Amino acid sequence: MKVHFDEKADAVYLRLDDSPIIGSEEVSPGVVLDYNEKNDVVGVEILRVKGRIRPESLNQIQLEVVRGQEQP
Repeated sequence: MKVHFDEKADAVYLRLDDSPIIGSEEVSPGVVLDYNEKNDVVGVEILRVKGRIRPESLNQIQLEVVRGQEQP
């Protein structure tokens, strides 16, 4: 998985795998999903990032892994 921030374009792109992109769809204003030939989401682009998050958050990426939790 790769995360790319383009400061000039004010966009973040999250690429989930390297399969060819066959199509794209804007699912909400400024959020675009890229699909492969199996119709799996392989990329997520978020536009106008600086207006969505605090600027200092752009300098760090935090990955949180959530494991399955036991049910009571």
